[in-house]
Amino acid sequence: MPTLPITLAVIARNEAATIARCLDSVPFAAEKLVVDSGSDDGTAAVAQAHGARVVRQDWLGFGPQRNFATTQCSHDWILVLDADEWLSPELAAELESALPALIAGDAAGAVLRRRTIYMGRPLRWYRPSVGEKLARIYHRGRGRWTDARVHESLRLDGRAPVFKAPFEHANNPTLVHKQLKVLRYSELKCRDWLDKRKPVRMWQAPFVYLLAFLKDYVFRLACLDGWRGFLIAQTAASYALYKRMRYYEMVHNPASVAEAADALNKHHIDH
Repeated sequence: MPTLPITLAVIARNEAATIARCLDSVPFAAEKLVVDSGSDDGTAAVAQAHGARVVRQDWLGFGPQRNFATTQCSHDWILVLDADEWLSPELAAELESALPALIAGDAAGAVLRRRTIYMGRPLRWYRPSVGEKLARIYHRGRGRWTDARVHESLRLDGRAPVFKAPFEHANNPTLVHKQLKVLRYSELKCRDWLDKRKPVRMWQAPFVYLLAFLKDYVFRLACLDGWRGFLIAQTAASYALYKRMRYYEMVHNPASVAEAADALNKHHIDH
């Protein structure tokens, strides 16, 4: 297949089980780049076997890590996927057809729709998992990732068309994976709050839990996805609550920051 002057950029750590599917789903990319932050499961070897150039970089946080990856790309146009994401054949065909005009024009980037697979099959109703719109293609001179340690976003300086076909996301193979991610993401978010000296407002905690649950279960239609929807809403609400509890602990017991980091590192869930 003819290639296009675009780099597929993936940040990864211990993703040997998923990285090949991700890389192979973008056959039209002239370059495939994996920025590895210390894998010990053979991720780098698998990535290289599937046509990627691997760059080693210690973990900087999600936003800074993506911005570092941007500097390592050989092409100005960049497509970003996570290791547990991949292009559907329909989207790959759509991009192969439309990207030459996009690259030749003045757009800042493009928005893709993400479809989530949860507990082995796609969700049908939960709105963030059915056609969620995410900016994932950009010209590096017209876009930059925010510097947030977690929940980073791509800020584009210009127009960004939206493509129709979805890319796929295998979201948390098990609830165990999800709980580990909650621990990891909470640490990163709370450290951002520490840097900004966000006030501690534990009195909000019960209301945060309730509102987060209602937002996902009712207003985002998780209720229509049966028990899987209930589990999504409950997990999201628990995450919202746990972040605030953990931040309260960080502020009142600063030593817990290093102690928790050591515990997470021992269990390989630091990032």
